[in-house]
Amino acid sequence: MTTTADRPPAKQAARRTPTGAAQRLEPLAERLLGGQLPVRVRMWDGSEAGPEDAPTVHVRSRRALRRLLWEPGELGLAEAYITGDIDLAEDLGDGLRAMRRAVSERGLAPPAPSLADRLRAAGTALRLGAVGPRPPVPAARAGLRGALHSKARDRAAISHHYDLSNAFYALLLDETMAYSCGYWTSDAAGYGPADAQRDKLELICRKLGLRPGARLLDIGCGWGSLTLHAAQHHGVRVTAVTLAAEQAAYVRGQVATRGLEELVEVLNIDYRDIAGRPETRGAYDAVSTIEMGEHVGDAEYPAFTRILHDSLRPQGRVLVQQMSRGADAPGGGAFIESYIAPDMHMRPVGETVGLLEGSGLEVRDVEALREHYVLTVDAWRRTLEERWSDFVDLVGEETARVWRLYLVGGALAFEERRMGVDQILCVRPDRTGRAAMEPTRRDWYEAQR
Repeated sequence: MTTTADRPPAKQAARRTPTGAAQRLEPLAERLLGGQLPVRVRMWDGSEAGPEDAPTVHVRSRRALRRLLWEPGELGLAEAYITGDIDLAEDLGDGLRAMRRAVSERGLAPPAPSLADRLRAAGTALRLGAVGPRPPVPAARAGLRGALHSKARDRAAISHHYDLSNAFYALLLDETMAYSCGYWTSDAAGYGPADAQRDKLELICRKLGLRPGARLLDIGCGWGSLTLHAAQHHGVRVTAVTLAAEQAAYVRGQVATRGLEELVEVLNIDYRDIAGRPETRGAYDAVSTIEMGEHVGDAEYPAFTRILHDSLRPQGRVLVQQMSRGADAPGGGAFIESYIAPDMHMRPVGETVGLLEGSGLEVRDVEALREHYVLTVDAWRRTLEERWSDFVDLVGEETARVWRLYLVGGALAFEERRMGVDQILCVRPDRTGRAAMEPTRRDWYEAQR
């Protein structure tokens, strides 16, 4: 007869170890994932399951499971992270990267959950005490109303993101206040985000061929980085357009501080209102729209490109800097569209080129900046982490966690080629087909060497 003392130590330990929440959840999770757990899970009761060498996900409360029951998938996971119900032991970027790599290497392909799967999930949640009413939605989630891309809804969408406060963006961004991909021309010590943004602004001005006295229409001007640079360093007369009230106020303040009132006009209007201003038709030597086209919407984009075309004089140029998605990749995703950029739409860059050409513009140059955005977003993320307590004091813990997840996930999307960003330079040829473009690109880059 074998006694307890005679059993091997491992078997004794196994017999003594109670079945915790992790062990109860593991079979269900693996069925829903289509394979073994790609991460190690540590539950609120201290129990753990999954590979020991994988990133550790802390499920801190039963409420995390309740969120996933009510909102399965990306959005439920994101909201559990935002509220602190789920966390990672590792750096969030390293953890997400390792998790995605594990999913890819193991070839996990989650099947569509059957009714039996749903009932099994509900039963497991009930036994774990995780069944209950829908948890409150985090306050940072957008709640838009009205018809998609109506002027009122677009104003609300822009306000949700860009009117968070000028103080928030001043804390996050460098002194240029450029909230778009930089152009990193050096890896020398001392070269930083502000240098990359100034190099980007100068590159845009050179591609547009800006000269003193030229007229520039800057659609979606943000906090005025390009508007101010073009006016101050190139003597350009700029009409700056933004739908965000906080941005318009900031740019007007900077115009006054820098003494640029004779060169810069700031309009707090919808881009569609440009078409109703007869003085703008064919009036501009150049038009810029820097990472604003993602907010236009797919159905509205042809009308948007027509405004770009019609605002230009013959031989005038337009530069579109815009994010794109991979051919087989989703757009912003549920988290981005719910918390960061509601109603955002991205498409593969080739489709945008086709839409621009469809308006009568001639596409002359496309420059991919995908790797530059990895560097840009990573710089913003470092600032967020270094000044974490300041951000929490300013906007609260949940909003700060929204932005951490956004920046980490964004950098990873550009790194993995699920998203890209491109500068697309177009010209409006005159009636004879002349574009008046330089024969080479030499002048665009020589000054930045």
